Amino acid sequence: MKRVILDFLRRGSIACGLGPIILAIVYLILQKQAGVETLTVNQLCVGIFSLSALAFIAGGMNVIYQIERLPLMVAILIHGSILYVSYLATYLLNGWLEGGVMPILVFTGIFVLGYLIIWSIIYSIIKKRTENLNEILKKKQQIEVG
Repeated sequence: MKRVILDFLRRGSIACGLGPIILAIVYLILQKQAGVETLTVNQLCVGIFSLSALAFIAGGMNVIYQIERLPLMVAILIHGSILYVSYLATYLLNGWLEGGVMPILVFTGIFVLGYLIIWSIIYSIIKKRTENLNEILKKKQQIEVG
């Protein structure tokens, strides 16, 4: 368990540096699309800290898949839930998402759809690689037997 925690901290620390870069991109998009021209010092600081924390959590959470005794579906559910809560809190804290039932439902739908699409892509890539490896092993076994 100590190894998992240390790996979480290592991965989170590496990803944490991306938070301010992502924030800069978000603010540039807001400037172009929503006409945001100025930010208060408070908005900037909250943005930097919250995006750094979000990047730390998102980067570190991938370690959950290294816990072998945890079934894959449980790991996916924990991973997705923690990311959902982290993203939702970050969006609400920075004022990028209005509070209220409808905006949160729309956010939830988009998050779940995006998460499912990403996992579908990952699943198909892993399935293809596994099939290729099995084919290589099958050929190798035929050569050794034959």
